[in-house]
Amino acid sequence: MLEGKGGHVQDARDTFYAMLRDRIAAGNPARTVVVRGATRPGVVVVENELPAASVDGLSLTDVFCLRWTALRVEAGALPLAAMTCEVRYGTDGTTGAAGMDRGRALAAMDAELAFALQTEPQSAPKLSFVTGVVRGTNVFWSDPLFGPVATHGERLERVATVEVYSYQEAGEL
Repeated sequence: MLEGKGGHVQDARDTFYAMLRDRIAAGNPARTVVVRGATRPGVVVVENELPAASVDGLSLTDVFCLRWTALRVEAGALPLAAMTCEVRYGTDGTTGAAGMDRGRALAAMDAELAFALQTEPQSAPKLSFVTGVVRGTNVFWSDPLFGPVATHGERLERVATVEVYSYQEAGEL
């Protein structure tokens, strides 16, 4: 868990993940992943999965894999946490097109991610997933910054980064 002077940031991270998962599922219900036998929307948080699930951000295809890579906390009455989230994804294209559509498949994933993150509101009420309590502040985020396309064998991959912000409340996990 990332921690800073302002306390823990788990509620903000969980809220951001749930928002992104729900928006991706609404935009493309066919984008799913099977993890430990359960089919769910195609968004995973790498640190929350077992190593056997091979969710290192590069081994899964056609899935968005989230990694939290940086944390900055600004002091104040309600400290502001700024977290960097990397969203890694890649595709081999479809077998029906012998992978020759991998550029279009990656562009479709780019569009899904951009739509999910740029649709208003670019905020969500912060929720404690431990207690089920809605917190008094929101989680909000920047537009995604899309990195260059990388080629690994037959796979096209990209990393997009998003800055996620949250005020830290007293007693927050």
